[in-house]
Formats: sequence, C-alpha cells, structure tokens
Amino acid sequence: MRSTYLSGVVVAGGMALNACALIPVEEIDEAERRARTRVLARAQVWQPTNVGAKNLRIGPRGPGSFAPGETVDCEYLEKRLSGASPKFACRIGTHDEVKVKFGPENAEVYGEVLATRLLWALGFGADRMYPVRVVCRGCPSRFGGSEVSRGVLRFDPAVIERKMSGIEWPPKDSRGWSWEELELADPERGGAPKAHRDGLKLLAVFLQHTDNKSEQQRILCLGSAGGVDCVRPFLMISDVGLTFGRASRDNANESGVNLRRWRDTPVWKEESGCVGNLPGSYTGTLTDPVIGEQGRRFLANLLVQLSDSQVRDLFEAARVELRQRRPGHPWEGFGTVREWVDVFKDKRAQIVRRRCA
Repeated sequence: MRSTYLSGVVVAGGMALNACALIPVEEIDEAERRARTRVLARAQVWQPTNVGAKNLRIGPRGPGSFAPGETVDCEYLEKRLSGASPKFACRIGTHDEVKVKFGPENAEVYGEVLATRLLWALGFGADRMYPVRVVCRGCPSRFGGSEVSRGVLRFDPAVIERKMSGIEWPPKDSRGWSWEELELADPERGGAPKAHRDGLKLLAVFLQHTDNKSEQQRILCLGSAGGVDCVRPFLMISDVGLTFGRASRDNANESGVNLRRWRDTPVWKEESGCVGNLPGSYTGTLTDPVIGEQGRRFLANLLVQLSDSQVRDLFEAARVELRQRRPGHPWEGFGTVREWVDVFKDKRAQIVRRRCA
C-alpha cells in the first residue's frame, strides 16, 4: 500500500484519510503546488549590506567560524555524501559534524570560497566556507593527504562548510528552486523586484555557475518561523564550487577555477545587447539569461563598491595560487593572485560599460 504524509494527513491506496474526509491525492498535490507558489511569490534574493566594509580575507563570522588557514582536528565519520568531488564528513569534538572538501586538484576547494564570499559581500545568500587545514583521525588512506601519524591524515588545502542560517523549506525536501521559478517572485506580494532577480542571474553569469540544477539552490525561511507558508522566504545559491571558469555541458572539474577559461569567456553573448553568456549544462536550469537595464545597473553598483584590496583578499583567501592556470595542462604553470584580480576587474568593467534596453 502506498502511503504519503502531508500536514498530518495520511494518504493510502490513492486517497487521503483523516477523521473528517476523504481527499483525492491530486488535491493534496495541488495544495502543495499552491503553497510553493505562495512562498516563491514572496521570496527575496538580496539583503542590504555594506559592501565596502566586508572583510573578504576573514570571511563571515558566526558560530563555528575558522580563521584563514587554521588547523582543524576532527574524527572521520563513515557517511555517504552526495556529489562527485572529494569530500568527507568529520566530527569536531562531541557534536559538531562538518563537511570537508579537500585536495589541490579539486576545483571546489577554491571555487566554494571565491563564490560564497563574493555572494556574501554583495548581499546575496551564501553558505559560509572556510579555507583550513584538516587533521583527520580515522580517515581512509585512499583519500590521500599526508600521514601525520598512524591512522591520522592531514589535508591541505581543504574547506569546511557552514550552512547559511535559516530553516530550509519545505522541510526534508531537496528540490530547491529552478531558475525558471525565480520569475514567480512578485514585488506586489512582497517578493524580489526584477532588478534583484536579474542582478542574481547576471552574477551567476559572472561566476560561470555551471552546475545550476534545482538542488543547487535552496529556499530558506529566515528567522525562526518556517511552517507551510514560510514567513520570510529567501532564495539562495548553494554548492557553487564549479565557478570562476567556463560553464560546460558535463560540469567537469576542470570547468571550475580555470583562469584561462574564465579570462577568455566574455560576460555577454554578443557585442551588443544584454544576453548573458552562460552555456547550459545537462543538469542546469539557467542558460544565457536576458538581463534588463535595472538588473545590470543593480549588480554593477554593487561590484564597483569592492575595493582593489577586497578583490585581492578574495583571491588570496581562496589560495588560487595553488590551482593550475588551466587544469590538466601543468606546463602552463599556476595562476597568480594578480592575474585573477585583473580578470575580475575586466569582467566587472564589461558589466559596468554595457547598456541594456
């Protein structure tokens, strides 16, 4: 017998059973759809912030934060994690379970720091990612790393993830939101204005956020109130490790934090007009978005508030000098912070100079 649970209602054999009525499954599905539409209509994507005051070297502070390059001791947890990039679960102390991404050839070790800190600095939603060194007790030798002592491995570079504060909505649902659903936000119902939505799309182009399937975006209820209708819904991008390169069909590791590809990929699709240059991936839900003038101006005004020292701190914090200029082509050497900063400023200028209809 097939059973589904929704708001205390049990669905069995194709009908919903409670003490009062028999409700067809189709009506429950429709109720879920209406609740989702209401939440998305009121969702925001940006919060006002003081861009120039953000410390991109230290990153966001808060419970469980780490200093740049801090050595973190943890105990390995045997747990299956989603995704193909090298990662593992580890416990710090008694109750603090964290996700660790590791490896000098893993694009996400660098990209997660770069993308989340830029999103955070500009006022968009992002998880907190900390570049650290991890000493893991009990980690399998197949992970590599360097041996500290018997049964203890050291991983450097590595990053530890802390989730953005909020209640994920709907609970225990990994659907996230698609970029098509972003257009359901309705300013007349308290949702994000078009300028903010287009600004987020253009930032995804700037980042070359290739793996933009629905599961890579999360709906959060800010504050303590979640529930069916979510009092303060907020849409954020998560899992942004495959960025700062060029989007690809297969979301390959070499797509991310690839200085050569990022430098050679213009922000705009054509020499005129405002179609963002973001090739689609097999799993993606955003391809070559059309950007309005208000959205372009909104993002441009945020980006120009970043000082040269902030941009430099961003790339130094991510340790980009450990990443090959063009992954898979070691003879081309390693990119410098200066090179990354120059490409960042050139791409920012492409956004600032353009005018959209």
